[in-house]
Amino acid sequence: MENGAARTVPAVIVAIDGPSGTGKSSTSKAVAAQLGLSYLDTGAQYRAITWWMVSNGIDIGDPTAVAAVAGKPEIVSGTDPSAPTITVDGTDVSGPIRSQEVTSKVSAVSAVPEVRTRITELQRSYAAAAETGIVVEGRDIGTTVLPDADLKIFLTASPEARAARRSGELKGADVQATREALIKRDAADSGRKASPLAKADDAVEVDTTDLTLQQVIECVVTLVEEKRAAG
Repeated sequence: MENGAARTVPAVIVAIDGPSGTGKSSTSKAVAAQLGLSYLDTGAQYRAITWWMVSNGIDIGDPTAVAAVAGKPEIVSGTDPSAPTITVDGTDVSGPIRSQEVTSKVSAVSAVPEVRTRITELQRSYAAAAETGIVVEGRDIGTTVLPDADLKIFLTASPEARAARRSGELKGADVQATREALIKRDAADSGRKASPLAKADDAVEVDTTDLTLQQVIECVVTLVEEKRAAG
């Protein structure tokens, strides 16, 4: 029965982009779980390669040094939305990649074109391999990684709402300091030459400022179901 259902529902590729603190990860995981899709956290992949660079003493401030070793680490993402995993050279790095050190350096590493090319190829391979479909979240999925995605969603929220959410995640963090860090990160991500954070022309924008997480999930699930019905 399950196989029959999988065949009748066309595979759907959903790109969810937006800056941090917009509810992107929570929404993407829940939508994928609800609809029986795979899930890929592309930010975790950039964090993983950044963690590897830091662990191996690579000078993050030297793009040439970063570019020279961009192909070395083996990064593997588990795409089960209820328990996503990420390993580097066989080591589980889901905890270490969330450290403050990695967070402060991921924008610099992500801006190196060779890094983006490597990770983008990896992301496309996961999307191509997802039999029932996949929800891919990031900052340049709809514009660069998967420009032919069936549905593109761009989540936004006010800086205040995003800072409150992020400081809630980062136990005991100062909301004002978090807000300043987010604005700085936005500027770095939006201003970089290689695949900047941007909304695709054909993306549906969802402002999550005044919505609960459940409302955002319902909104996105409805959009995906409408797309499936039309497809």
